[in-house]
Amino acid sequence: MSLMRPFTRDIELLREQMNHLLEAPDQNAPHLWAPAVDVSESESEIVLHAELPGMNKADIDIQLHGDTLTLRGERRMQSARRDENFHRIERQYGAWQRTFQIEAPIEAAQITAAYEEGVLTVRLPKRAAIQPRAIAIEVK
Repeated sequence: MSLMRPFTRDIELLREQMNHLLEAPDQNAPHLWAPAVDVSESESEIVLHAELPGMNKADIDIQLHGDTLTLRGERRMQSARRDENFHRIERQYGAWQRTFQIEAPIEAAQITAAYEEGVLTVRLPKRAAIQPRAIAIEVK
């Protein structure tokens, strides 16, 4: 039993270190973040709503390549005044990117985007379904 005790203590130490790592992230470590995005679909369009509070329109980029839609941007930290000392910084800043595979054929020329009250809304109209067309036969 004395052989198991040192091994058990090592596992306990490892668990404590992992808990500490997960509970209290290093405040100096770079923060990686990505905005929350809701994606909905109706018969006529796919709509994305991305939460981007505090961002400027100029800092947001939207691109469609084939069937891949990419949202990217950067949220910049406001410059602090010289007499301002932060005790805690919990808001996340920096560059981000979200990529979405679009499953339905869409009308790329009709995509619209709007940014209002910190929410980016991207509307992707679906292409109309190709309907079979009857062709009349002319008798001569």
